[in-house]
Amino acid sequence: MSEISKVAFLGTGLMGFPMARNLSANGITLSAWNRSAEKAIGLSGFGVHVATSAAEAVKNADIIISMVSDGPTVALILDDAALQKALKPDAVWVDMSSTKPEEARAQAAHLRAFNIRHLDAPVSGGTKGAEAGSLAIMVGGAAEDFSQVQDVLAGMGRPTHVGPSGAGQLAKLANQAIVAVTIGAVAEAMLLLERGGADPAAVRAALQGGFADSVILQQHGERMTTGNFVPGGPAKFHLKDLNNGLNEAAQLGVTLPVTQHIRDRFEHLVEHMGGADTDHSGLYLELLEHGQNKP
Repeated sequence: MSEISKVAFLGTGLMGFPMARNLSANGITLSAWNRSAEKAIGLSGFGVHVATSAAEAVKNADIIISMVSDGPTVALILDDAALQKALKPDAVWVDMSSTKPEEARAQAAHLRAFNIRHLDAPVSGGTKGAEAGSLAIMVGGAAEDFSQVQDVLAGMGRPTHVGPSGAGQLAKLANQAIVAVTIGAVAEAMLLLERGGADPAAVRAALQGGFADSVILQQHGERMTTGNFVPGGPAKFHLKDLNNGLNEAAQLGVTLPVTQHIRDRFEHLVEHMGGADTDHSGLYLELLEHGQNKP
């Protein structure tokens, strides 16, 4: 890591802000930028230079990290002529946004024209993982490029190289399918416990360490029974990931019936119940909305 003089961080929203803060706390010289400038200003109190443009942020950066909403937003940033001119040759661009595998490969191809290497490195762990620096980081791209940035990524969590370009995003889509299906199962379990008169918190404690235990059971099970749906991972983004995963499955000739079912329920929550900005554990609300489940 001694050869790295500067890191640029583009996108300082719910996830990006604490991720950038953790990098700075690890002694990394960091320049950050966000499209909504007010979301980045607070980083200045943690020793981060807050840039007024993406081009200013990436100037002289050895590693560029992007953490934005989706693939089209990454593409808009990459198409900025001023940013392209400011890129340092042979730098590594690490896109930690959740995009499609094909978008990751397109980003890599686009950046090769500017002599910039590319890794797709989406994360899992939500805002709690971002705050704690314990994110699961799934990285696709060249192994030698991963080796160069591994120590930097470790400041935000646990990076693992999972394959060639696009493989990181594919791993994230698999992760999101597992998370979504588990949220659905936990929602049904919490409803069953509540209606049956058991203490959901006591049951969650009883299940700790067993086969049914999970972060989702403990964290999101509590959210469901206390009614705390302040977004850590907004439902609209999970719906986007499920759509991307099913699109990828279709291209591979794979049918995912359970994922399709949960995706349809997320769509109902987001599109018909006004739950776009509800935490993805808010799928519990969609379960309650069914007539047979209303008190």
